[in-house]
Amino acid sequence: MIRRVVLVLIVALAATASRAQDPAHFLAGSLTILDPWSRATPGGATIGAGYLVVENHGTEPDRLLRAGSELFAAGELHETSIHAGVARMRPTGSLGIAPNGRLELKPGGYHLMLTGLKRPLREGERFTATLVFEKAGPVPVTFVVRSMGANADQHDHH
Repeated sequence: MIRRVVLVLIVALAATASRAQDPAHFLAGSLTILDPWSRATPGGATIGAGYLVVENHGTEPDRLLRAGSELFAAGELHETSIHAGVARMRPTGSLGIAPNGRLELKPGGYHLMLTGLKRPLREGERFTATLVFEKAGPVPVTFVVRSMGANADQHDHH
């Protein structure tokens, strides 16, 4: 019986440690930030976009307010919509994450508009940005830069 309990504890600790070390997962209180990524940008571009998923495992709502980094001047939340076949982007201000809810930032929907890029984003590189939440506060995360044509279904396998 004791061996079984010890084995269960070892497996649980190993699973927790591997998840904590997974560069695509970041924890902040009851929030889990999953798979932050961006698309590569062409030379001379001063605007990029950031995508990720936030899961709220708590009983209180939170709000994603913005992102910051030494790599860009501002990280604002925007929404893409299609009107008469034309894609338009508009700032949304903050975005809420309901208790036991999920917020997905993805191409063609909500995203972080990264303005004032100091240099192009190159496929395969990683950069650090700080997400700012109303309750969880600042949370540093690492974004993986995928190809210019990447979509939300592709994952980093480096």
